[in-house]
Amino acid sequence: MNYDNILSESSNGIATITINRSKKLNALNKQTIEELHDALDAANNDRDVKVIIITGNGEKAFVAGADISEFADFDVKEGEKLAAKGQELLFDFVENLGTPVIAAVNGFALGGGLELAMSCHFRIASTNAKMGLPEVSLGVIPGYGGTQRLPQLVGKGRAMEMIMTAGMIDANQALNYGLVNHVTELDELLPLAEKISSKIMRNSSVAIKAAIKSVNSNFKDGVDGYKTEIKQFGKCFGTADFKEGTSAFLEKRKADFPGA
Repeated sequence: MNYDNILSESSNGIATITINRSKKLNALNKQTIEELHDALDAANNDRDVKVIIITGNGEKAFVAGADISEFADFDVKEGEKLAAKGQELLFDFVENLGTPVIAAVNGFALGGGLELAMSCHFRIASTNAKMGLPEVSLGVIPGYGGTQRLPQLVGKGRAMEMIMTAGMIDANQALNYGLVNHVTELDELLPLAEKISSKIMRNSSVAIKAAIKSVNSNFKDGVDGYKTEIKQFGKCFGTADFKEGTSAFLEKRKADFPGA
């Protein structure tokens, strides 16, 4: 499928989705959010795709924020609808995908851009990356899950400081905070993402999907993560991947998971 604001390609089990609005520093607008949803949904339903990488086009920005011009004149109800629809269509959708999603943060990840990165299952960053939630400097707060996911990742105190100051942190500070898993040079960012993806693809995609669901359940109100883990653990015993994985271990050979 052809898109106006993103690029999507698949090769060797990896779907790479690139936000392609470099003149706008890859800012998220309504159309881009919808296109990302469609591309992610397609990749998640493609049995040949085992890992998804999201990145930004160019060297300056992953996503430098939301497109403010689209909502500068919104009222209260329109603002609530904007946040609710965006969270459902993209940010919560990414977090709950059964296919692992890696954010390869190249340059600025601000506002909605950092929120998109945080909704991915984990993040790696280039040395020139800058991250922050500057919304309070505009008289608003993060509305795409930023006030929830940032404290989960870096702790309440650090999240409060980042949000209240509207400041940016660099890649090394993000690494120190635990906001990103790895930092590398810009030209090594995608190769590193692909290297990590290759390690993921050696394992059972069915088990990984169960693990994602179990980990996420720990951060949902009213959900007992331990019970989710028990249920997902049990379900694994009924899969072809479990039979293959245990057989391969006992036979001292490399597993060839069928993904079922």
